[in-house]
Amino acid sequence: MRFAARRTVTAFVVPLCALLFGALLATPVAAQPVLRKGQQQTTGTQAQPQNSAQCQNHDRPPPPVDTSEEPKPGQPTPEPLPVPKEPVGGTRMGECGLVVPNGAKAAIAGDVTSASWVISDLDTGEVLAAKDPHARERPASLIKTLLGVVVIRELRLDEVVTGTEEDANQEGTKVGIGPGGQYTVRQLLFALLMRSGNDAAHALAAKLGGVPRALEKMNALAKELGAFDTRAATPSGLDGPGMSTSAYDLSLVFRAAMKHKEFAEAIATKSLDFPGYGAKPGYKVINDNKLLGRYQGFTGGKTGFTDDARHTYVGGAKRGTARIAVVLLRGELNPNPLAEQASRLLDYGFALAAENSKAVGQLVDHAPEAQPKQDTGLGTTSTNDPQQPQGTPAPDAALPPDAQRSAFGNFGAPLVGLAGVAILISFALWFRRKRARAARARRVAAG
Repeated sequence: MRFAARRTVTAFVVPLCALLFGALLATPVAAQPVLRKGQQQTTGTQAQPQNSAQCQNHDRPPPPVDTSEEPKPGQPTPEPLPVPKEPVGGTRMGECGLVVPNGAKAAIAGDVTSASWVISDLDTGEVLAAKDPHARERPASLIKTLLGVVVIRELRLDEVVTGTEEDANQEGTKVGIGPGGQYTVRQLLFALLMRSGNDAAHALAAKLGGVPRALEKMNALAKELGAFDTRAATPSGLDGPGMSTSAYDLSLVFRAAMKHKEFAEAIATKSLDFPGYGAKPGYKVINDNKLLGRYQGFTGGKTGFTDDARHTYVGGAKRGTARIAVVLLRGELNPNPLAEQASRLLDYGFALAAENSKAVGQLVDHAPEAQPKQDTGLGTTSTNDPQQPQGTPAPDAALPPDAQRSAFGNFGAPLVGLAGVAILISFALWFRRKRARAARARRVAAG
């Protein structure tokens, strides 16, 4: 009987110990974030530098070369925009350096020296290849694409705008607006995109309610599109405090802009009759994009330059059924002009499309909190923070659903407790039996 009891207790204790041990191993522990290649560890929504030599300009553009970005007296210096915890557009969009399809046969023919660029499919939104896609840079006049979309969405093209002295006195490239001149919104929009007129940008901003109000609308549109690297500081693209964007963001903006026929028509127009003012007669405005009419299937684009931004470029082309777009930021004319660098990237994009190479990312259609999570199985997390992209796990959902419970399902914790109680009871029974045997031994010895 004693042997049977001992065997029963042993058979009971061993499985319970195994159960407790397995349950404890299966219980999830706090996960440490896994940094992907090229990403930097973040605290909240602000990035902490990990390897500045590996991933340049993670949270802000390079230092300015002049005083154009200094705030006006009494105004604070804008803080860098928060860096999303997950790269918008997919995991590989968080990489630094070249981001190209694995196993692709196509290659870039010639040098492309721009600091950051993105090649994308305008129809599907797939990112075909990139270099530092989310590096923070300055847009220069490419920000006019964002202003153009705001204008198309909010103003009637036949509305008339009267030119002012302030319009005429804008710095940089101008189309020739004069005080008292009468211009339709359509004429100003075309001059904005064809000739990069800073005077046209100011006139349109005034029509939108003034420069501060126009900037609010532009930045609201950037957030709506999911362009979280972008902050417009001036409507024209002239350098200003806090100006920021990325090649990925401007690819988003250009794709959204090309859905408007007015925008697509403007950037494809080679020349436009523009009205004069006062005694000055009208004249023709010529598109300054050097690929227009020279690159096969080119559908138009936009150029830009400032001392801080350096040379910037966006453009697109169509061949067969494929429509490819490129964005280049912080480029230099040596050894090749940016238009030539853009043509090489367009060639590369069409070659990648022809061989059906796997996309390295995706241009989102709107703010990522409304986007499905890509290729991670984590599901989506709604957030009211427009700077926090979709799919960023909530504090209590940092693990996949199956990892939030033990191997015993939702009953893991009760089983752990039950196993512990059973082991305690078994130990008590064993200890009681041991004491009884010792007492019997003492009585036998005494008798």
